[in-house]
Amino acid sequence: MSVAQAQARVLPTYAREDVTFVRGEGSWLVDADGRRYLDFVAGIAVVGLGHCHPAPLAAAQAQLERLWHVSNLYWTEPMAQLAERLSDRFGGAQAFFCNSGAEAVEAALKYARKATGKPGVVALEGSFHGRTLGALAATGQPAKRAAFTPLVPGVSFARPNDADSLAAAAGPDTGCILVEPVQGESGVHPATPEFVAAARELADELGALLVLDEVQTGMGRTGTFFAFEQLGVRPDVVTLAKGLANGLPIGCLLVADEAAGGFVPGDHASTFGGNPVACAAAVAVCDELTEERLASVRAHEVFVRASLPAVRGRGLLLAVETEPPAAAAVAECRERGLLVGAAGETALRLTPPLTTTTEELAQGVAILEEVLA
Repeated sequence: MSVAQAQARVLPTYAREDVTFVRGEGSWLVDADGRRYLDFVAGIAVVGLGHCHPAPLAAAQAQLERLWHVSNLYWTEPMAQLAERLSDRFGGAQAFFCNSGAEAVEAALKYARKATGKPGVVALEGSFHGRTLGALAATGQPAKRAAFTPLVPGVSFARPNDADSLAAAAGPDTGCILVEPVQGESGVHPATPEFVAAARELADELGALLVLDEVQTGMGRTGTFFAFEQLGVRPDVVTLAKGLANGLPIGCLLVADEAAGGFVPGDHASTFGGNPVACAAAVAVCDELTEERLASVRAHEVFVRASLPAVRGRGLLLAVETEPPAAAAVAECRERGLLVGAAGETALRLTPPLTTTTEELAQGVAILEEVLA
């Protein structure tokens, strides 16, 4: 069977670029023809420590030699260790582990409904929370929802950074206010501290839970372990995934201690959730996200902002405006050996590994300057 024939056996759910990668190291990928690319996509903000980082690699390899899976009928050491690491970073929380960001959001929606007894959800226009039916229902992009209606009812949408719109969208049945600290998929648009504070106040008034979707912004991506640390607001619930295990599939629902008690045994489950190998890798990732590493992320944001025009975002979750269509600029960058993503029709999304060196960042920025010119 030829490569093309083998590829035809994959359902066409992605418009994949015509390149096959076979190896990665740090901020670099190598394709099947041996060409090297500087990777400013990082698996869509997943490979936060770079490809084949030695710490999660060693942790996963060691765990593979001991235990792969036992299910959640039993405890495993890596799962408990990861829950402890995340609780310490959060300041007191309980964790439910699953396999993806969409699953974490589904768990959050269920948790909010069970804990508050209220089915209503307020989300934001332009948001992206996943492709499963509940997460899709809360995704504020009509084009992504249209082919799959009717979806889960009870979701209303407010304008980002508009506290009046948020209040108008909520009501007595609202049990969940769902916010991304930075809307990544629709163009990398940060929520303002004032807006998130208004969401916190509104949730308290309504007896709802404030849920922050940090699937993309968490794990150091914005320059702090959680993006909410920069917003001055403590959420009730956080969802994590992407960078949590540096590329191994894992998601997490994190519930603040003061919001605990919503789930009891039997309310939610995941056969593969808390997999020992993924959790071992995630523990190593947590330990690598030192203050020194986070400070370098913030410094690299300053460098990019000083080098390129019209940059927005936080940390190393950034966007740069380009002429439409953005896909053309993505292709031109790839031809020059730089991988970037598109965020809408007029923006390039930059999510390089948090371990990218200043020299590598400068190399990528130089290519971007040529393409944007």
